[in-house]
Amino acid sequence: MSSFRHSVAIAATEGMLHLELALACEVFGPAPAALPGPWYDLGVCGTHPVRVGRFLVEPDHGFDRLADADTVIVPALADVDEDPPADLVEAVRAAHEAGARVVSLCTGAFVLAAAGLLDGLRATTHWAHTGELAARYPRVEVDPDVLYVDNGSVLTSAGKAAAMDLCLHLVRLDHGSAVANVVARRLVVPPHREGGQAQFVTTPVPARDGHPLAELLPWAMGRLDRPLTVEDLARRANMSSRHLARHFRSVTGTTPLRWLLAQRIRRAQELLETTDESVDAIASAAGMGTATTLRRHFQRTIGVPPDTYRRTFRT
Repeated sequence: MSSFRHSVAIAATEGMLHLELALACEVFGPAPAALPGPWYDLGVCGTHPVRVGRFLVEPDHGFDRLADADTVIVPALADVDEDPPADLVEAVRAAHEAGARVVSLCTGAFVLAAAGLLDGLRATTHWAHTGELAARYPRVEVDPDVLYVDNGSVLTSAGKAAAMDLCLHLVRLDHGSAVANVVARRLVVPPHREGGQAQFVTTPVPARDGHPLAELLPWAMGRLDRPLTVEDLARRANMSSRHLARHFRSVTGTTPLRWLLAQRIRRAQELLETTDESVDAIASAAGMGTATTLRRHFQRTIGVPPDTYRRTFRT
């Protein structure tokens, strides 16, 4: 990891929603215990103390500090019918031009769109406002069905819980899967939900019990190094494959096979980050069978080969 602290600037202005601002502060503020390297340098930026919901927020810096940040986060706006504050839009545009990674949470996407950062890109926001975002900014390819969209230097999320998913995704990009899992455990939230998962899921954050897959998911997680088929899962759950698929869609938002593949990839990431095992050994431990199979799925899912991923997070 880099020896330099990654600076995160959270924009704060009148009319923002407190949950998204608070969760960003919680994720990027306290450093995990025994962190192997520097954590984030977090600052809240605004022109003056602002009322955010029922709370008064006193910024650490002005909007001019956004242009010096490595990552800029724009929390949700309460009223999307009003134009975003012009000074915020200009500051976000300047930060992006200066090379910052710009992230919107929920309806903060309207600020990024007003700044022109989403033109020609795929983006999302809270499902209730995707139609308005598409109508007001026709050059934006609005996807109403996903949790978050990562375009590299510009990222957008859907509402509330999806904002947490995107923040943890950023930690995973910067510090690796193992550290992101530590943060998730501290916050008592699922460590990873794919950005492409649907916004509408009957149980978007499955409880430990109380849903039909409560016993099956931990059972499968403990057997990722073994061959597992949909029939195996259905047999364990004592239901038909078709019935299992319906429950998986309801609880996880995806199919059994896609869920299994995502867990295997995450297991491979953790082993690449935390062990010196060969790619062949990791492929076996993650249930991928061979290094060739692991490399193919890893490259397609993560965007880089396993060896490159290991060098990035173990330097």
